[in-house]
This record gives sequence, structure tokens and C-alpha cells, in this order.
Amino acid sequence: MNNTILYRDWGIIEYHEAWEEQETIFNETIKKKKLQQPTDNFLIFCEHPHVYTLGKSGKEENMLLNYIQLQAKNASFVHTDRGGDITYHGFGQIVGYPIFDLDNFNLGLKQYIHKIEDCMIDLLKLYDINATRLEKATGVWLDADNKNARKICAIGVRSSKFVTMHGFALNVNTNLDYFSHINPCGFVDKGVTSMEKELGQKLDFTEVKEQLRTIIENYFRQILFDIYL
Repeated sequence: MNNTILYRDWGIIEYHEAWEEQETIFNETIKKKKLQQPTDNFLIFCEHPHVYTLGKSGKEENMLLNYIQLQAKNASFVHTDRGGDITYHGFGQIVGYPIFDLDNFNLGLKQYIHKIEDCMIDLLKLYDINATRLEKATGVWLDADNKNARKICAIGVRSSKFVTMHGFALNVNTNLDYFSHINPCGFVDKGVTSMEKELGQKLDFTEVKEQLRTIIENYFRQILFDIYL
């Protein structure tokens, strides 16, 4: 088992370009697994220019803008092969693409998603933001148990042979106005928030990225360590 995590920061990158780059790493990892060769684990962070993405189980009616309106917002609309419904990616949002071989961590897919949620919850604690899960929904939420429930991190994953791609989107300094043009993740009765909105000030984006990177790397290395204790 290889629990080494290789970090990559792609900066600002178009969604389609990032998807193609992910596919290349994803397919190479699966090829190695089939040949019973050691596999690597990649943690990729980036930002995307304005884009709405629809998961394979999503509904197009949750996109509330037409093509002309999308153009006016300088946004694009992409059908993806990840799980989940519709979400928005844009500047000030940490988009994470862990391409992990889950066999390297002795994890199933559901466990993996819970671990990613745990990482986000721990990060937000550092900024005195109390986040939790919402029953029967992926992602990370604030006030999940009442009518003020609002999502701060979306998660949508694809996996094959226990290799993951796609991942999460954490709202740091994100322009939340763009979420008003969709039913985020298919919900019509729940809101969306950001770290900036909750704290009332912009955050040091690079600092948040580094904090999150450290938490994820430590968390997944510790998983394997605990197995052998």
C-alpha cells in the first residue's frame, strides 16, 4: 500500500482542461492497477472560471439560466460524469480533485467521502465555523438540523476500480450570487454560504489552501498508520 500523496496546484484552469488532465491520471492509475503495479495518489487543487456542472444523476431543470443568459454571466454549462446534481465553480473557491487509489488506504467509496467531509469540517473548525453533515446528502453544511441549513462545500465523485476522480468545491471567497441561478445540488429549500460570508471578511486564499492540504494529507496518512497499530 502506498499512502504517499502527490500534491499539484493547477491554479486557475478551465473546467474542460482540468477534466482532461484528471482523466489522463485516472486512466493511468487504473491501468497500473490492472497490471498489479504500485499506484500513486494525487491531490489536485485549482480554481475554475465561472462554470455550472451537472452530475450524471442531475436534472437539467435545476439550471435556471438559458444559453444567452449564461453568456451574459460569462459562465459555461457542462455535463459531467461525476455523482451528484448541479453545482457552480468560480473564483475564490477551492476545487479539489483527489485521484486516490482507495485500496492504498483500505477504504470503500462511502468511507472515502466521509473522510473528505471530515477534513472539511476540521478545516472550518480552525476558523471557528461549526460545520456538520446533512443526513441523506453529501457535502458539508452549516445549521444542518434546521431551516437555515446552508451548504459550504459540495462533493461529487466518480470512481472505477476504487480509483477516484472529481471531488469537492469549498466556498472560501466565492461570489454566491452565481448560486442564485441554480437549485444547488438539486435542493430548492436550502441555501449556500462561504467562509467569507460566515466570517464577514475575505480570507487569505493561499493560507486556507495550505491548511486544507495539510489536513487532507495528514488525515489520509493517519488512516493507514492506524490500520497497522
